[in-house]
Amino acid sequence: MEHIRTPKVENVRLLDRSSGQRKASVGTLYLSATHTIFVENNPETRKETWVLHSMVSSVERPPTTPSGGQLILRCKDFRIFQIFIPQERDGLDVHASLARLSRPEKYSELYCLSFNPNVNKEEREESWNFIDLTADYKRMGVPNNLWVATAANGEYRVCDTYPSELFVPKSATPTIIVGSSRFRSRGRFPALSYFHQDTLAAVCRCSQPLSGFSGRCQEDEMMLQALMKSNPGSDYIYVVDTRPKLNAMANRAAGKGYENEDHYTNIKLQFIGIENIHVMRSSQQKIIDVGEMRSPSMTDFLWGLENSGWLKHIKAILDAGVFVARAVADEGVSVLVHCSDGWDRTAQACSVASILLDPYYRTIRGLMVLIERDWVSFGHKFSHRYAHLDRDPKEVSPVIDQFLECVWQLSEQFPCAFEFNERFLIAIHTHVYSCQYGTFLGNSQKERRDMRLHERTHSLWPQLWKDRGEYTNPLYKAELSQSQGVLRPNTSPYCFKMWKGLYNHAEKSTPPRQSPADFLSAVREESQQLEEELTNHQEVPPGGTAHHHHPGSRQEDRSPDGEADHLGEDRGSPEED
Repeated sequence: MEHIRTPKVENVRLLDRSSGQRKASVGTLYLSATHTIFVENNPETRKETWVLHSMVSSVERPPTTPSGGQLILRCKDFRIFQIFIPQERDGLDVHASLARLSRPEKYSELYCLSFNPNVNKEEREESWNFIDLTADYKRMGVPNNLWVATAANGEYRVCDTYPSELFVPKSATPTIIVGSSRFRSRGRFPALSYFHQDTLAAVCRCSQPLSGFSGRCQEDEMMLQALMKSNPGSDYIYVVDTRPKLNAMANRAAGKGYENEDHYTNIKLQFIGIENIHVMRSSQQKIIDVGEMRSPSMTDFLWGLENSGWLKHIKAILDAGVFVARAVADEGVSVLVHCSDGWDRTAQACSVASILLDPYYRTIRGLMVLIERDWVSFGHKFSHRYAHLDRDPKEVSPVIDQFLECVWQLSEQFPCAFEFNERFLIAIHTHVYSCQYGTFLGNSQKERRDMRLHERTHSLWPQLWKDRGEYTNPLYKAELSQSQGVLRPNTSPYCFKMWKGLYNHAEKSTPPRQSPADFLSAVREESQQLEEELTNHQEVPPGGTAHHHHPGSRQEDRSPDGEADHLGEDRGSPEED
């Protein structure tokens, strides 16, 4: 509260540019410890707009005009609010307050740590047990006679950014694990991410080796030998280095780099060039700028899209996932994936491959499990990448945004394969940034444990599960061929689209067009009602005859040409936003 210079300003005008609002509404602006709240004056609607401080990415104050000052609030979910404040003094105060409130300096300032979680203690404790990774490994058939749990990282003593519970090849002794970890950046030794029961091939992950130009390590070579042996069907493994080869070579000069095929006799090294976090950060900024253009010409739009390079990066990540999935499912060869530290591009490649390989991860619950495993537990640096605290801006990068977009691109190619819709992906995206739940706080499992997040915050997943009705894809049928087995996407450039639902809020201009998925849900609901009525009509009393038409039936809804008018464009559907 001490950062709030003025808690309340009247006669403020607010324009929600992202909803395509044309005319500003007048009302009162309130600043609380956690939210900026705008309440409309209009007595009929009294519409409230709440913006979490942690969702604000920047507060700009353009030069004052005679009619007063304005602030532009840009949010991390790409919404934009324009606020017009009549008195310059108030404008300065609100600007100074928001500039500080939207840049928390310590975790205790974040929303999820600022309320008392003991109010519903049982619910909170239960919320953290909602996703069970051990159960998911059991579902894959692990542990088995090839893969076993290791206690090597108990208390995080070998690698403090890894989870404490890990699976390794049966032949990998503690000596091999510890030796391998000393030869890998940040101690991130090869461990199991996903096991494919059909071919017994596995997806494993690690960080780059500290090989420099000539360094080698016997235990690390034995570790990769053990990975190969844990897949009886093949006499080599792929090592997928997700960096551009030039970047990997540059790292050799710093004593790191990639596996030397002369020392590792059983590997095939494959470079798949996904650019680094700095390239991705500036690329996303450019795509946001494209989304913000006011009525751009076709040339401006296409040039902006091309100049951002964004879809080229999305394609690179999808291609990495496709390579891994093909190796595992079609060739039956295990794959070891790494980048430099093994927590950004590695997480992307492993999780995209899992989505392609296993229908379970295409369900609502399965996607939560996958994010919990490959991102949360394997030490993706959420707090650094998504600027939860005011730290080094060079650490910020849209890594999980890109994973979610790959899933979205796949759902566009395979509309019946995913149990969830794009709203689900957008909700996850929002909460990665919002800090409303403890799920994505901190940079590793150890950090979350040390912060006692399970005692002080709630988990996001049960909340999303409770709202799953909103997130269900009406086209999904678990038994359809598309929802079974391995997905084989086409990654030709023409198959990629701009994700308007995420980046172009402003295009939802009046009147709101309904998404095809919502339209389908409405039609589906209507069909169900009709079928029920039909069933009731056919239950004929003994000796009676079925009535084909009586005043209560749906026949009256027909327009003169025999078309049911509820398919007309102009009539709002039951689920209009």
